[in-house]
Amino acid sequence: MDDQIHTGDEHGELGDAEYAEFMELAAQEGFDAEEVEGALGEAGHGPLPVLAVVGRPNVGKSTLVNRIIGRREAVVEDRPGVTRDRVTYEAEWAGRRFKVVDTGGWEQDVLGIDASVAAQAEYAIEAADAVVFVVDATVGATDTDEAVVKLLRRAGKPVVLCANKVDGPSGEADAAMLWSLGLGEPMPVSALHGRGTGDMLDEVLKALPEAPAQTFGNAIGGPRRVALIGRPNVGKSSLLNKVAGEERVVVNELAGTTRDPVDELIELGGKTWKFVDTAGIRKRVHLQEGADYYASLRTAAAVEKAEVAVVLIDASETISVQDQRIITMAVEAGRAMVIAYNKWDTLDEERRYYLEREIETELQQVSWAPRVNVSAQTGRHMEKLVPAIETALAGWETRVPTGRLNAFLGELVAAHPHPIRGGKQPRILFGTQAGTKPPRFVLFASGFLEAGYRRFVERRLREEFGFEGTPIHISVRVREKRGRKK
Repeated sequence: MDDQIHTGDEHGELGDAEYAEFMELAAQEGFDAEEVEGALGEAGHGPLPVLAVVGRPNVGKSTLVNRIIGRREAVVEDRPGVTRDRVTYEAEWAGRRFKVVDTGGWEQDVLGIDASVAAQAEYAIEAADAVVFVVDATVGATDTDEAVVKLLRRAGKPVVLCANKVDGPSGEADAAMLWSLGLGEPMPVSALHGRGTGDMLDEVLKALPEAPAQTFGNAIGGPRRVALIGRPNVGKSSLLNKVAGEERVVVNELAGTTRDPVDELIELGGKTWKFVDTAGIRKRVHLQEGADYYASLRTAAAVEKAEVAVVLIDASETISVQDQRIITMAVEAGRAMVIAYNKWDTLDEERRYYLEREIETELQQVSWAPRVNVSAQTGRHMEKLVPAIETALAGWETRVPTGRLNAFLGELVAAHPHPIRGGKQPRILFGTQAGTKPPRFVLFASGFLEAGYRRFVERRLREEFGFEGTPIHISVRVREKRGRKK
């Protein structure tokens, strides 16, 4: 029996018989077995372990993150504290995939540098399975570094100490001085030139678990994890209080009065749920830019810990870029999603009309998410929240058997062939669902499929199999020309 379980893992979510049948199909269509296995492995992975990169401003965190993810995605400029939207990136090293949380995003000295570095490190460490602590070897350990070390000790997560800016033998001596931090061997690295990053990543892989520490609600009868996200002052805490039936989160007219994400077990609809509250951080006017960055960092931390995200949107205000950014964050993290429109009871006819138009235009890309209209103040329609969450989780865990999927794809391609491009007509040959949470499909095709056609396929998949409340990942593998086979 153990065998069964084990082999199941290797083929994503395909059972043995299904896998054998699938590989035969792939061989008939001229696909290389190795390539097919690679595609299945990539799409079949469950939630990835998370690595946080922390350290003071200007020690080269962003440059290091770019090295790790292997592309210049994190914005790097010569001045400290350049903000960017994204906080997490996917990376791969030695065949293992993981996520990187980059805290290099915001570094103005407003809270006093120690406080802001500590706050960032704290959120990042909370979301992470392991930490890379970056220290500038040319400067040596500063008081701020010592403060971060204390945090790391308290958190008890595995740490890899990265001594950055070591460009040659003289730097090695500087790096050795960092043994004094008591975090074990400093790994000498030059993020700029890539020197030593491979050795450092080998250490990281030793520190990272194969999969994230959380068992995703798989503990028998374990409560499902819900993240309540939304921009500051949208009423997350009031909603949590209503749901919990008591005042347990400080609610204040001031935007962003909640400080810590609080995990709360709540009885709702006859079930226990674990709510991860991610309220905004206290804002002062001159803290504005940074506070947004913190908010996104902690939202990312909460979403990583949750299975389903309930996005709260203030229905009385126009849907903002920030709302969309938060939704994108949940989609990119691959979590199930419910959209709750708060303050619904305060809307007049006109606002309702315009809100519907906004939802159609601004949130069209997530039209698959169940929506609930609620009022955190009066508790109206709260009972609708649970069925919506359950629907989204069910969609998130749906798996379509390969045989059924291919029958569907065959009909789809026959009825709606891909438009002809450059005298060729690419066809979807066959496919499989390699993973769930969220559903991940791998399609094998005879040529490149355009984005529009992929969206069409996704839309039809949803019509056919449901998938309500969950993002869907579709990756396409194109068959190599047969003549080139060695």
